[in-house]
Amino acid sequence: MNYYGNPITRLIEELSLLPGIGGKSAQRLAFHIINMPHEKVENLSTAIMEAKENVRYCSCCQNLTDEDPCPVCSNPNRDGRVIMVVEDPRDMAAYEKTKEYHGVYHVLHGAISPMLGIGPQDIKIKELLARMGENEVDELILATNPNVEGEATAMYISRLIKPLGVKVTRIANGVPVGGDLEYIDEVTLSRALEGRREM
Repeated sequence: MNYYGNPITRLIEELSLLPGIGGKSAQRLAFHIINMPHEKVENLSTAIMEAKENVRYCSCCQNLTDEDPCPVCSNPNRDGRVIMVVEDPRDMAAYEKTKEYHGVYHVLHGAISPMLGIGPQDIKIKELLARMGENEVDELILATNPNVEGEATAMYISRLIKPLGVKVTRIANGVPVGGDLEYIDEVTLSRALEGRREM
């Protein structure tokens, strides 16, 4: 039943489609937006449209960026011979906060999950292999999440890369099993990086 009128009901429906937003949260957000000053709503709307129109994948690391190559890939002080593979741009941001890592990244945008129908062709593994062929790489650090999907993805990539003669390491288990990298503190991430092991 439509209690609020079509515009509010539609706003609630659209917000509830966002990940992690249930019906009650969508309703709360909708009423918050309705009560915001007009200028703030315009700013929010403009920010969403600008992000959608201007953000794209970095042609090198596949991170989300508004410039190509992204700031990390174009930084001459980064060690391009060491690539850290992460599942998500938020994982990359988490490692950047540690200020301990000076190599470059490759963002997969997901992990292999047969249960969800996500195979190697659905994430950015092909782009990683192309990058490995174009550049001289000494070490590939597999920093996928320490859960079933992350481990499966790390093993799959390791099997592809090891025959190329590149050192393949996995972050240490200072990161708790079942945890997401974006929520883990900088000290734990630094220890996991320092304790990485060859696969």
